[in-house]
Amino acid sequence: MKHKINPGVATGNEVQEIFRYAKKNGFGLPTVNAIGSNTLNAILETAARLNFPVIIQFSNGGAQFNAGKGLSNKNQNAAILGAVAGAKHVDKLVKAYGQW
Repeated sequence: MKHKINPGVATGNEVQEIFRYAKKNGFGLPTVNAIGSNTLNAILETAARLNFPVIIQFSNGGAQFNAGKGLSNKNQNAAILGAVAGAKHVDKLVKAYGQW
């Protein structure tokens, strides 16, 4: 698939631009729930092989699991750390999985 979506973590206006681009070009964006580096890598590899954009999300429990269940989740701290670590993982590896 040819697209103008840059690989990596998107926020704010970038996300809205991606949604507008998908709507304009008539395709949906699959959303995949990740719980750790194994699922993140599988999502990145599949998206690269198909040359198709994807949304990676973490549920609260998945983000906490990504941080490590040994960490306290008081005030959602482990879940927040796990989600941030997941986003950094994607940001650092996305281009290594292929030229999108």
